Amino acid sequence: MEQYKQEFIEFMVDSDVLKFGEFTLKSGRKSPFFMNAGAYVTGAQLRRLGQYYAKAIHDHYGLDFDVLFGPAYKGIPLSVATTIAFSELYGKEIRYCSNRKEVKDHGDTGILLGSKLKDGDKVVIIEDVTTSGKSIEETFPIIKAQADVEIQGLMVSLNRMEVGKGGQKSALEEIQELYGFKANAIVTMREVVEYLYGREYRGRVVIDDAIKAAIDAYYEQYGVK
Repeated sequence: MEQYKQEFIEFMVDSDVLKFGEFTLKSGRKSPFFMNAGAYVTGAQLRRLGQYYAKAIHDHYGLDFDVLFGPAYKGIPLSVATTIAFSELYGKEIRYCSNRKEVKDHGDTGILLGSKLKDGDKVVIIEDVTTSGKSIEETFPIIKAQADVEIQGLMVSLNRMEVGKGGQKSALEEIQELYGFKANAIVTMREVVEYLYGREYRGRVVIDDAIKAAIDAYYEQYGVK
């Protein structure tokens, strides 16, 4: 596993973004783990988060794109932090763009924040996590309505590796098939478990036998076969 992935897993734990216990998801599923990107709240955290996203996007999509699109609301700080990281790490100036939930009719009018989209732009979409693909379902037509752009792919922080709406494939696989662009994550839940299970980190074992058993049972029911 790449060094930045190991660091990112520890970073999620340190930031209290990735938690283990019992959580009810928006889908109604009872999950033994939960990821909340809203817990990244400090300047130092957002700087590091942007760097991890930039490294993963660079790994999967290279530097040949123009715009990072972060869907409202959580995607807005993600797109800003990651464009800054691209400038710092790779000397590449990427524009950021996000959508508003409501169209603004005065001043800086329209549905977009940040850069406008132009014909021919190559776009990477950036999100926190995708469980069902509903966000992309809303975001895709907004992007395509603004200009004739080419969507290179989607990058999320964690691939939960559970079945999407179709009940057979993961949400990221469903997105790839439905929209025709790649969908990737900084880390997968399999990598998280592989790295943390039985490992003492900051004086405690984050994933012990009981939590591992709960995760295994969850994937028996909801995991991608």
